[in-house]
Amino acid sequence: QVQLVESGGGLVQPGGSLRLSCAASENIFNFNAMGWYRQAPGKERELVATINVGGTTNYADFAKGRFTISRDNAWNTVYLQLGSLKPEDTAVYFCNARLLSNMYWGQGTQVTVSS
Repeated sequence: QVQLVESGGGLVQPGGSLRLSCAASENIFNFNAMGWYRQAPGKERELVATINVGGTTNYADFAKGRFTISRDNAWNTVYLQLGSLKPEDTAVYFCNARLLSNMYWGQGTQVTVSS
């Protein structure tokens, strides 16, 4: 049973930063890719960023230049560095792992951007 545990969310002022962490229960190289998605109230879940087994990253347009996805192989952890945060970035952020056609999700961590 794959487990993904997110942490690092919280309340931050506009323009601030946060680092989200996703700890996997197994070697992250077992997955084809890992990523972060988010879901704001009343909206559909959307892709934020992904990193594949080869290290190639992909970002949603709104994340480019502000967010950075990275990984620590030794700790089986994927990070999402959030910067220049805006109120519209407020959402639950979910960690995701993909293995062939199987998708695994964490429980999510709340990020609230407000003054």
